[in-house]
Amino acid sequence: MAKRTFEQSMKQLEQIVQELESGDLPLEKAIKKFEEGIQLSKSCSKMLDETEKKISILLEDTDGNMTKTPFPSEEDAE
Repeated sequence: MAKRTFEQSMKQLEQIVQELESGDLPLEKAIKKFEEGIQLSKSCSKMLDETEKKISILLEDTDGNMTKTPFPSEEDAE
């Protein structure tokens, strides 16, 4: 099975949430969807953690010190 991107995983997770919220699934299928959703959630969390680590490495200065800079908000861009 090909590895999903973060965006693909989030889209599928949103779809699962909608299906579960509809209340139309039989119990067995709802449990399977819930399990799938948990796995997707863990996968997304792992991808975010890995991305945060990469960003931290990129933000290190030549002495190995981290420089924290606030991430610009949408309001700052205007």
